[in-house]
Amino acid sequence: MPVRYHFELHETIATIVADRNEDIRMACQGLADARHEIERYILVDPFFRTSFDPLVVTTTSPIINRMADAAEKAGVGPMAAVAGAVATFALQDVIKQGSEFCLIDNGGDIALITDREVTIGLFAGESPLSGKYAFLVGPTSGMYGVCTSSATVGPSISLGTADSVTVFSPDPILADAVATAVCNDLTPDDHRCLERLPEGIDGVFAVFGDKSVMWGEIPKIIPTTVDESLITAGGISSPAGHK
Repeated sequence: MPVRYHFELHETIATIVADRNEDIRMACQGLADARHEIERYILVDPFFRTSFDPLVVTTTSPIINRMADAAEKAGVGPMAAVAGAVATFALQDVIKQGSEFCLIDNGGDIALITDREVTIGLFAGESPLSGKYAFLVGPTSGMYGVCTSSATVGPSISLGTADSVTVFSPDPILADAVATAVCNDLTPDDHRCLERLPEGIDGVFAVFGDKSVMWGEIPKIIPTTVDESLITAGGISSPAGHK
């Protein structure tokens, strides 16, 4: 029976689901370590936290380099990838211990590995579609990302109007950055930004009120009732237009 654990460290609020208590402990330590590494870098380069545009970084830090690379590909500031990056590096530590099932939901940005099907509920604020559908994901051959950005839910700055934009990719860091970029630009009538997506993105599902926009390959969508008490919200506070 999977174990569900609620993790909080300052603004980072995450939900971890795993089969083993050891995986929960490893994920918690990984979340803390990743967050602290980003905080230390921001002390050296404060602009990393506030930029809306991609930045060139000079560092040996793997997580900072991955965030900067994803931001460059998506055309956003590096903090647009922060939640996906923290979840990714925490999950990497769990995978190294041989786990085949672990899900880390860091404020709506999910990194997971699974040997079974899992359902991930659609939450899109006041949209009538919210809470009524879920994505059926897995099993996966390795790490996978399901990352969501919103212009109407949560404290993060967005330049768009979508109730939710969910991006699917084997790279959760890239998925997080692209979710922000698409949420900034996509409208129900203008889909041109989807034609410019970087390689490595499997699919996009966006919600605008009672309308949806789909691009690429996305997991099967099934009707469900989402328990809103299980929704995770959080992040490292920043005005960089990320979720």
